[in-house]
Amino acid sequence: MKTEIDTRALILISNDDGYQSKGINFLTDIARRYGDVIVCAPDGARSGYSMSVSFTSSLTVSVVREEEATGSLGALRVISCSGTPCDCTKLALHEFCPRTPDLVLGGINHGDNSSVNAHYSGTMAVAMEGCMKHIPSVAFSICGHDPGADFTPMRRYIEKVLEMVLADGLPDGVCLNVNAPLLSEYKGIRACSMAYGSWGQEIVERDHPRGYKYYWVVGQYECLDERQSSDQRSLGEGYVTVTPVQIDITAYGYLDKLSTLLANL
Repeated sequence: MKTEIDTRALILISNDDGYQSKGINFLTDIARRYGDVIVCAPDGARSGYSMSVSFTSSLTVSVVREEEATGSLGALRVISCSGTPCDCTKLALHEFCPRTPDLVLGGINHGDNSSVNAHYSGTMAVAMEGCMKHIPSVAFSICGHDPGADFTPMRRYIEKVLEMVLADGLPDGVCLNVNAPLLSEYKGIRACSMAYGSWGQEIVERDHPRGYKYYWVVGQYECLDERQSSDQRSLGEGYVTVTPVQIDITAYGYLDKLSTLLANL
């Protein structure tokens, strides 16, 4: 006979802002209403780490919070890790999850992960890693870097997405990238394509007092995509955007032509 513990959903959460960030704690509070939650997140900021993993250094962890299930809230275990978001997700799946999670969640990220920004995102990497392990996975981000951002307007949309994915799952090899503009209320939620954009003016050179040059990676983003269906367009119109992202990045539209070109070499 199955117990209540057996039937509760198990949800794994990580991010790239660190386990103490407001975003991950807001998401954790929501997720506990849907099941037991394990948080395994970096011990500090790891923004822009994408899917990097720590092959040349060991990982250390510390359990910083544990709570039993009570009332409508599932159990909670929070683990701080010295590694990257991808490290944290791999480690938690291998060492800390008593079974395969029903969901893997990244976020809520303090910063825009729409358009090509998704490729750099450690929070998006959490969802990608979960997806590669055949687990329904979702990344959540807000389009602002304020560490004290108000995530309250996102709550009902996060709940809707969690309920949808828990009920219907996701296709194998597909995860979701959810972004919300920094607004007090939204017009709604839309399924969107990833906008194409580009970063320019990415490097700033400085003179060090000791006589050598040093550099800051900065950058200015420019959206180059005017499609109505793009995430950037919808974010600008006040909508929460949901972009399905797939693991297989093969350019199938070019595959036949490439085969022909290679055959003629």
